[in-house]
Amino acid sequence: MNQPRAPIIESAAQVLARREVAEGIYRLVLRTSEIALRSAPGQFVNIRCGESCLPLLRRPFSISRVEEDSIELLFNVIGHGTRMMSSKQPGDTLDVLGPLGTPFGIAGNYEKAILVGGGLGIAPFPFLTDFLMKEKKEILTLIGARTARQLTEQYLRNVRVATDDGSKGMKGTVVDLLKTLVDGVKLNRVKVFGCGPTPMLKALSAFASASGIDCELSLEGDMACGMGICQGCPDERTEGKKKYALVCTDGPTFNIKDIILR
Repeated sequence: MNQPRAPIIESAAQVLARREVAEGIYRLVLRTSEIALRSAPGQFVNIRCGESCLPLLRRPFSISRVEEDSIELLFNVIGHGTRMMSSKQPGDTLDVLGPLGTPFGIAGNYEKAILVGGGLGIAPFPFLTDFLMKEKKEILTLIGARTARQLTEQYLRNVRVATDDGSKGMKGTVVDLLKTLVDGVKLNRVKVFGCGPTPMLKALSAFASASGIDCELSLEGDMACGMGICQGCPDERTEGKKKYALVCTDGPTFNIKDIILR
């Protein structure tokens, strides 16, 4: 069962550091003690990227790591908002709303956690890794990217790599890599945590379902508000009174048994 959500805080967070950690990928450290204190792995924050009306909407970012009174974000530059974020300097402030969403379900009697991240899907894994270590779980981290230049392994444990072009690790997808590593593993004692683009998550879900592996995914969604008001990020449930779940509030973390990926 997932952890309960904390109250939502709006914070004027001070930028402590900003660094490019891989090609086009940035790590941003923000001091926001109230959000840091209340956050759990799998949750995210919604950030107003600038002081003007452009971009109009906040941008969602996974909480990548928490250390004392600060949170860390990992993101790549894909538009105007993230370009503004990548130019922030220490001492700047950002309007941050969080923590939002439902955390990963970390508790359980599994022994081994396999973290499967495609591209920037690794973003929530450093925070998740810290909690899994506290629970004394064995950890295997599988990460995939188009090329080695787009990889960052910072704060991850026991890492295996797949790249589309074969420039590092196995040539292929991160799900292909997972398939090569599960032989001989006691699958009833494993839990997979996945995050990445939807096609990768669909492939991961299909493999986990066919193999009988417990699997939880962090989904992407068009989150305009991040709090369930706009109803803009629905995904179909497998059962229940409500046909659709919202990625921003019911998720972004879901067990593959509870959601239908389209």
